[in-house]
Amino acid sequence: MALETEHRLLLGVEIKKKLKEFSLELSFEAEKGCLGILGPSGCGKSMTLKSIAGIVTPDSGRIALQYAQGEAAGGRVLFDSSLKINETPQIRRVGYLFQNYALFPNMTVEENIAAGLKGKGARAAAGGRKSQACSPQAIKQKVQEMAERFRLIGLEKHYPAQLSGGQQQRTALARILAYEPEILLLDEPFSAMDTYLREKLRLELAEALKDYDGVSILVTHDRDEAYQLCPEILLMDQGKVLARGKTRDIFAWPQTCKAARLTGCKNISRIRRMGERHICALDWGGLELMADRLVGEEITAVGIRAHDFEPLSRQKAAAYAYENCIPVEEPQVSEMPFEWYITLQNGLWWKIGKTIHTHSADGLIPEYVRVAPQAILLLKG
Repeated sequence: MALETEHRLLLGVEIKKKLKEFSLELSFEAEKGCLGILGPSGCGKSMTLKSIAGIVTPDSGRIALQYAQGEAAGGRVLFDSSLKINETPQIRRVGYLFQNYALFPNMTVEENIAAGLKGKGARAAAGGRKSQACSPQAIKQKVQEMAERFRLIGLEKHYPAQLSGGQQQRTALARILAYEPEILLLDEPFSAMDTYLREKLRLELAEALKDYDGVSILVTHDRDEAYQLCPEILLMDQGKVLARGKTRDIFAWPQTCKAARLTGCKNISRIRRMGERHICALDWGGLELMADRLVGEEITAVGIRAHDFEPLSRQKAAAYAYENCIPVEEPQVSEMPFEWYITLQNGLWWKIGKTIHTHSADGLIPEYVRVAPQAILLLKG
């Protein structure tokens, strides 16, 4: 869905706000595409969205949209403490998708969508952008367009209670995007759903966002959700940014212990540096490992993802001169529906895929496992 501006949007956020447990201090930019904010519950993710939407006022800072770069640059300030600018939520042109979608239960699908168009002209005019007031005919036409766009044809007269979870989500998105917001905020939209519905709606949301030309931000504590939906990610904890970059890069090389844990690495040990690429893992029984990169003085820990172990026979381990090879002795084996969880004697945790029909661990346990030097995560902090 094209916005009325021809320029590329860039959202800049630099805010501070003192909270009960910590201070929120963030500085980041987001452009077209979905930026994920991943962090544990209570780290300030939702407060960040509420600050952008104007629901909560930061103590200080600036939130602004830039429409272009270079000589043609222009923009709109949503909040600036030094300039005493604080636009109300009604004129910020921000769409906010809540966890429960916040549909009006006494309104039909078409009435819910139309509700998002009330006052569109006033909001756009206040934002300094050209817009025509929505006449009844224009509203009807827009509702029809959104119903087709979000596959709601035939459901226009249905009430929210008569809709499936996916239909409710599409109705909420249709209502939000009908008035063409420049920013779309998604506040853990799948957190209260069962696994099956969550997977289904993730795919529907990804499809819905494909044609959105604005800035979208998804807040989540689910790393799979962030990885699937967000090309870029911001890792957050205790109100601070831990890392920011391309999602695949952050997951592949998380840089710090906190970032590694947030991206799902459970095997983390303190180290002693023994050479340029040689380390000793202190929490894994003094296991010695070789990395493929230099171990700088700032490196304090090592991480190994649970899927990054290669099973080996003694003969194959010998072919590697036992480098990065770990003997498998008296492991603890736990069966899950689609994986085996294997805890080695030194505390390392290993995951192996399985089918739902496999229940015997016979032949599963090798003599050795090996982690390749390039799979060693060198971590700070």
